[in-house]
Amino acid sequence: MSSAFLLSLDQGTTSTRAILFDARGAEVASLGEPLAQHYPGDGEVEHDALEIFSASVKVLRGVLERAGVSPSQVAAIGITNQRETVVVWDRRTGEPVGRALVWQDRRTAPECEALRTRGLETRVTALTGLLLDPYFSATKLAWILDSQPGLRARAEAGGLLAGTMDTWVIWKLTGGAVHATDATNASRTLLFDIHAQDWSDELLDLFRVPRALLPRVLDCADDFGATLPEMLGGAIAIRGVAGDQQAALMGQGCLRPGEMKATYGTGCFMLLNTGETAPRSSSRLLTTVAARLGGRTTYALEGSIFVAGAALQWINEGLGVEGGGAAVEALAQRARSGHGVILVPAFTGLGAPWWDPDARGALLGMTRDTGLAEIADAAFEAAAFQTRDLIEAMRLDAPAAFGPDAELRIDGGMSRSTWFCQKLSDLTRTPVGRAAYEETTALGAALFAGLGCGLYPDAATAAVARPSTKRMTPRTPGPDADAAYAVWLRSVSRIRSDS
Repeated sequence: MSSAFLLSLDQGTTSTRAILFDARGAEVASLGEPLAQHYPGDGEVEHDALEIFSASVKVLRGVLERAGVSPSQVAAIGITNQRETVVVWDRRTGEPVGRALVWQDRRTAPECEALRTRGLETRVTALTGLLLDPYFSATKLAWILDSQPGLRARAEAGGLLAGTMDTWVIWKLTGGAVHATDATNASRTLLFDIHAQDWSDELLDLFRVPRALLPRVLDCADDFGATLPEMLGGAIAIRGVAGDQQAALMGQGCLRPGEMKATYGTGCFMLLNTGETAPRSSSRLLTTVAARLGGRTTYALEGSIFVAGAALQWINEGLGVEGGGAAVEALAQRARSGHGVILVPAFTGLGAPWWDPDARGALLGMTRDTGLAEIADAAFEAAAFQTRDLIEAMRLDAPAAFGPDAELRIDGGMSRSTWFCQKLSDLTRTPVGRAAYEETTALGAALFAGLGCGLYPDAATAAVARPSTKRMTPRTPGPDADAAYAVWLRSVSRIRSDS
């Protein structure tokens, strides 16, 4: 194949970024554009879908210009995106009926609670692998249709379309020729039966979402059409799509059961590949589609930590430690050994596996000798202990997926610290592999596109294109790590809202 480049569009929550890769998975050039956040009310978060599309064209075109690469040299585009954010638009004009509702938006919490009170969560979870929560797209879609007179009737008549940000961008890039999503994004809507791999009529009725709104569901490496020639200076095929965390799973090469990754940003998302088995979690983890390739679906358990890097930001901003995360780390490395301080950073509640939105943060175990250094160290340890919470839950839910060589592959801002990576390995008692290339989400989308256009013959070959990782193994003796974790669990129990 003469076209040797892959172009990745990473449409995130705070920015839209394009990265150009060569066939070996090496970055050639990148360009990003910030995304405005809109907060019209308490717990309400919105995006301007037209701004997202404009930024997508800008960065895609700009990164090609920066690299001096023509569209004819690009084999395919891969798209990855913030997953549960959803928008509705007019089929004829292409104009959104309003702003997109972001995954962080909580305005439909009462609707979710009402459905839970009716005892419907068990059935919803059985079909979707998800919990009843406004985090997901279904109740957002219903809210949009009820927000203006006549929208629901237009939707039922086929005059409106809807989708997550991948679907929206694809529809616009192809000039309205393709209304499609992939199985990973579909699996985050509360409308998709992850076992039947189709939109569920039962769920569509429950959430009052007309089927006519929804896109076709394709594989992660598939034919999503091509960009209009005038968009980028030439038509480029779109051949890969995946939600951001599933794209990162691919970018980390987690293709086999038992392989897992964690991305440390403001919070942390952790996924464990469970193969073709979709386990039912007893720990209130999410079961989601990891990938669908060649019609074959693989699944993952997913857990989310609300506060990881955000704890370091709190120390910067709330405790007056200037210099960002590096300054917090330098401070933490001066902490007294065995200081006993525990920070439970439940600033916005506890995520998986606790799911306690009313829990609040606490500092415990302080003595007269406690200073900023010990608090800073406790912030890093909190990220490690919360990760172990997820590892233990996943081990319980999918014991067959864990073998003696289980390794946690990590990326994101906190992974840049070798010191933290070693602490993470010590306190979780798990080998840690740090990605040599940080933008694993964009890389995963590019690898899916490479599969979709035939640049790679199979997923294993595509994964070889990712850079190698640096591996760290636990140094702290097992009993010491277990004792520290027991203290953490006691601390969590003290701040739980139901304790």
